[in-house]
Amino acid sequence: MNPNNHSTSTPSAPELLAHERLDAYRVGIEFLTLAQALSGRLPRVKGQLGDQLSRASESIVLRIAEGAGCEWRSAEQKRHFRAARGSVLECSAALDICRVRRVGSAEQLASGRLLLVRLAQMLTRLCREG
Repeated sequence: MNPNNHSTSTPSAPELLAHERLDAYRVGIEFLTLAQALSGRLPRVKGQLGDQLSRASESIVLRIAEGAGCEWRSAEQKRHFRAARGSVLECSAALDICRVRRVGSAEQLASGRLLLVRLAQMLTRLCREG
């Protein structure tokens, strides 16, 4: 076999980056999808809740990815996971505001809340372990 040839004879699954291996990242992406649907329905007139929900849900995903890319068990990694957890709590409050403003279905809001509870639990664990 040619040492310069990096291909293999059998196809393999694509390599995953560190953050792609985390369940918290996948749940974060799932919540981001739901949040984007909700934020598009929020009126711009009453503040910028739609933009805030969008930014906070994106921050969850980005901070998890940053934390996963840090040296294992570093203080910097914990800082990123704590910041992601803070964005989870911000999104939870935004969902409460959506409920008060009657934006989104009861099913969407309940589903979003369940995802956020799972994320908070996972990130708390990552902060303790990381």
